[in-house]
Amino acid sequence: MSGRTDSDTGTDSAPVITEADERADERAQEPADGAQGVPEARRARWIAAGTGGLLTLAGLGAALLRLTGSAPALVSAAYALGAAVCASAASLGFRGRTRRALWLLIAGTMVMALGDQFD
Repeated sequence: MSGRTDSDTGTDSAPVITEADERADERAQEPADGAQGVPEARRARWIAAGTGGLLTLAGLGAALLRLTGSAPALVSAAYALGAAVCASAASLGFRGRTRRALWLLIAGTMVMALGDQFD
């Protein structure tokens, strides 16, 4: 205890960086596990929205064709209802509710197929 400080003795008091510190810095720069699924989620949203839109257009087109033909009104109503269900699925898919959108796409397609059986 001579009363001298580190600055008096000329020793460097800079902090020592260890390997553990460097690994912690590298881990902090890596994206979190949830960030790795972002491209897949975005792709699923676009696929759900696109498929819903495509099935909506197909259902509306079929409803208009059946309405102008000799088919019963129930057939065109079923196509229109299926198209409405697929439109709501496209909306849900666009907002990120892809599981619900998938089930609505299946239900809408089944309604359209059931309407085709009435013909």
